[in-house]
Amino acid sequence: MNWILLILGGLFEVGFTTSMGKAQTSTGNTALLWWLSFAVSVSLSMYLLHRATLTIPMGTGYAVWAGIGAVGTALMGIFFFKEPTDFWRVFFIFTLVASIVGLKLVSR
Repeated sequence: MNWILLILGGLFEVGFTTSMGKAQTSTGNTALLWWLSFAVSVSLSMYLLHRATLTIPMGTGYAVWAGIGAVGTALMGIFFFKEPTDFWRVFFIFTLVASIVGLKLVSR
């Protein structure tokens, strides 16, 4: 169950970074809604990380949480913010994914 909370926390991390990016390019009420989304997402992300690390070792939990956020944010940048992509960027995204899976496999 705590691994599910950790994954959800990582997904909310993607949510808060995406919301921040959208808020910076928006104006008026739209920007306000993106900032509200940011605040809710960052709060939920941190809370879920806290809950997950009650039983998952802190180092492992934080690394997985940050890795999910990093991979998700990089993919959101590629697909929604038109950030450049090349072989090495994709290669290192897959390296992060492999590291996240590896940490899960070796954790008790």
